[in-house]
Amino acid sequence: MSLKLSYNGVPTTEIKAFLEEKYLQYNNPSFIECDPISIPHSFSILHDREISGFLTAAIAWGRRDLILRSSRLMLELMDNSPYEFIMTADEDELLRFSRFVHRTFNGTDCTYFIRGLRHIYSSFNSMEDVIIQGMKTTGSVKDGLTYLRLLFFSLPHARRNEKHFADVSGGSAGKRLNMFLRWMVRKDNYGVDFGIWKKIDPAMLYIPLDLHSGNTARKLGLLTRKMNDWKAVEELTEILREFDPADPVKYDFALFGLGVNEKF
Repeated sequence: MSLKLSYNGVPTTEIKAFLEEKYLQYNNPSFIECDPISIPHSFSILHDREISGFLTAAIAWGRRDLILRSSRLMLELMDNSPYEFIMTADEDELLRFSRFVHRTFNGTDCTYFIRGLRHIYSSFNSMEDVIIQGMKTTGSVKDGLTYLRLLFFSLPHARRNEKHFADVSGGSAGKRLNMFLRWMVRKDNYGVDFGIWKKIDPAMLYIPLDLHSGNTARKLGLLTRKMNDWKAVEELTEILREFDPADPVKYDFALFGLGVNEKF
């Protein structure tokens, strides 16, 4: 793909400069407090950050204040030691989650997510290693996420549990999964994303696409597909890789910030 000279009649150089400006505006520590990424920021141990980030991302839809409230409650039920709890909790301790609910994610879902994570950490040191295993044939993060999902749901479970873990192989945009990967993989000097996963190249990540970032991208002429699905994710990410081949998903800060904070 060769970069177009303009989008919606605006020179590409101007759009890139605009996105760079907004990326710098929103990618700073003041962004953390009111965003779901504040939850894993409250932990210092790698496993705890990884697990709290994954669970928070899993329920990260709706109002951000409610996402934060539910995430904190979920981790309090784990004694704020998520890795230790996941690996050692007995059946009585899992009953704590029977009344947990965040929108359509309930105690049944939460209990299976704990079991699924225990299954993963019983064989792998990190979810990153699972994704790397899934990427071996094609090198695609999409295939890595597909493998992670297959392993995660390899235990007996209710069908309803599956809707809370996007199936990117089936065409889902996987917004929350791609956001979780951004948190874990990206690292810069601004202190928002963690960069604690070292085996996945940030250049290979995909944009976390949702209603806000999708609408912003369409208004800028960067996205033509009307549905927010995996094809749209690929279309937009391909253009953003032309803007910054090494770190395309940094523009998530710009697109999301413009859409949510500035009603662009």
